[in-house]
Amino acid sequence: MILNAFGRRASVVVAGLALAFACHLPARAAGEVEVLHWWTAGGEAKSVEELKKMLAAQGVTWHDFAVQGGGGDQAMAALKQRVDAGKPPTAAQIKGPAIQEWGRKGGLANLDDVASAENWDVKLPRTIADQMKVDGHWAAVPVNVHRVNWLWINRDLLKQVGGRTPENWDQFFALADRFQKAGVVPLAHGAQPWQDLTLFEVVVLGTGGPDFYRRVFMKMDAATLRGDQMSRSIETYRRLKAYTDKASANRDWNVATAMVIKGQAGMQIMGDWAKGEFLAAGKKPESDFICTATPGSWSSYDYNVDSFAMFKLSAPAAVAGEKALASTIMSPAFQELFNLNKGSIPVALGANMANFDHCARESSGYFVAASLANSLVPSFAHKMAQPDARVAAVQTIVAKLWDDDAYPKAKAVDDLVAAAAVH
Repeated sequence: MILNAFGRRASVVVAGLALAFACHLPARAAGEVEVLHWWTAGGEAKSVEELKKMLAAQGVTWHDFAVQGGGGDQAMAALKQRVDAGKPPTAAQIKGPAIQEWGRKGGLANLDDVASAENWDVKLPRTIADQMKVDGHWAAVPVNVHRVNWLWINRDLLKQVGGRTPENWDQFFALADRFQKAGVVPLAHGAQPWQDLTLFEVVVLGTGGPDFYRRVFMKMDAATLRGDQMSRSIETYRRLKAYTDKASANRDWNVATAMVIKGQAGMQIMGDWAKGEFLAAGKKPESDFICTATPGSWSSYDYNVDSFAMFKLSAPAAVAGEKALASTIMSPAFQELFNLNKGSIPVALGANMANFDHCARESSGYFVAASLANSLVPSFAHKMAQPDARVAAVQTIVAKLWDDDAYPKAKAVDDLVAAAAVH
């Protein structure tokens, strides 16, 4: 997951919560855990330290298996070596379809007893709960929810150009024209392949809705990919480029966010980790910046969930530690503490959001509403909907659509259909 600076603002609240939570953790048998993760900096690292303390209060010893690298590629290589050697860790930071891929190898634990005792199936939306299971059995634990389909707007610039928050793509382009006429970059973007794909998926969601999104990214249905709606989505995506600046190539996402913060750009489309940059700069939601759903997607929720998969263990202390780890991660105590640090929201429906900021409370409200309306969709760009190889294939096509104006739309569609067969 992308690191952010949210924890710097939340540190005072988090310190108080940690002290209070330590007094209310369940008593458990002593055990030990070894946890593979790549949360080695920022608010995420702080949250790992608090998780260690919560487990220590239960008599569980933590052995850190941290592998640096925000994308997790190095961590997955290290995990494969350990599993192949017959020495898996207790838990590893794995998410989306990768959980099922590891589960099919037969090495993941069965957490049904903990899940049943704590009503995980009731607490979580079904679409997320199903991603934590292998053959119907709980094998992983979700840590948070990030909303990907966020539009961030500099409020002062919005007032200056006399615009209003766009609800659809026509209104978005009308506002972009206002920014452009005022000499402001309308859309801050970093033209890196993963950012291009993030932009593309929210366009697909906003132009076609959640059912269309599922046919495109979850089923990768050839007829849908070749249809008129997909053609309109590609046209809308390519139209956005004219509203970015010429220096956008290979710009990091947080540098693009800084453009909005400094008033150099009017808007950015990015997941809620961008909020941490605004808060670290001393900006306040609603008064300094606006957080709103990307055009056409206000009733949908494009999510990215971090999670830990648990491995089969035999030593009694390891099994006890594993169960304590799973229970503690899902506890309201840790969920609140972690997400205050990270800028995301708790994964449980109806979580107490009293200590969270306006944008997080908005996110939680839409998360609950979307779960009831069947408009929760897993982020394709952030590897929640398809295996890594398929995501990589589509990402290459989407980046080419952005970079190469001469790339024919019909050829791109043919390439997308071919990418659906990549394993």
